Amino acid sequence: MIVFFDACALIYLLEGKAPFAERVRTEVAGLEHAHPGMKVALSRLSWLECRVGPMKAGDSAALTLFDAFFARPDLLWVELTHEVVELAAVIRVRYGLRTPDALQAASCLQLGADHVMLTGDAAFKRVHGLNVRVLA
Repeated sequence: MIVFFDACALIYLLEGKAPFAERVRTEVAGLEHAHPGMKVALSRLSWLECRVGPMKAGDSAALTLFDAFFARPDLLWVELTHEVVELAAVIRVRYGLRTPDALQAASCLQLGADHVMLTGDAAFKRVHGLNVRVLA
């Protein structure tokens, strides 16, 4: 099992804002219990989105927190390759997602069928083949 974090889910988790942080922790704990040895995946778009807020705010502590998470050697990174961008275009046309969301969906789908996408956005549920857990 691979758990793919949409940027908002990772922001909820690392910034610790109630009640969303607890929802993410509970979901991750349940997945770890059901799937020992699960892996965590992110896209480079999540990396960008998570870092922008702290950078704009000049919040070096939050930026350090995110960067420490991103430095974990066990993370699986989904790069924005030609295939990901091409699939994102299809998703955008077929399901009407905004470009960043289509890129996230396409990134997650690159992980194969044994994945769960954690997000706060129910729009992802429209994408066929995407196993979505909405945290909001």
